[in-house]
Amino acid sequence: MARDEKLKEQWEEVVTLISTKFADGDTLDLDAIIYIIGIQELGKLNTDFKKDEKINLMHIAICRLLEPFGYYAFDYFDEEGWPHYTVLEKLPPLKAGEQSVLMKEAIVLYFVEKEVI
Repeated sequence: MARDEKLKEQWEEVVTLISTKFADGDTLDLDAIIYIIGIQELGKLNTDFKKDEKINLMHIAICRLLEPFGYYAFDYFDEEGWPHYTVLEKLPPLKAGEQSVLMKEAIVLYFVEKEVI
């Protein structure tokens, strides 16, 4: 199976799994899945977050997702339990489609590592 086909198949598996669990089967988009990963990484489930905290949750998720690719490294947890990351390498300029593929690949890897898929 070609790499792109395998990624597409695994991505669909992730979307179906997460959408079923968190959206009663409505299909979640990439941003929603990143947000859910941010909540998971923070570990504060069943919490109402303010708008700026939601943005920070997505940032946490992106840092965690891109960590295996060498772009970020976990640094520390602050006094409120929020993880902080250090930039190791600046992301190269990517077109929107390329960004989407990178994030989908990172999300699939995340769920493979967690042994969810």
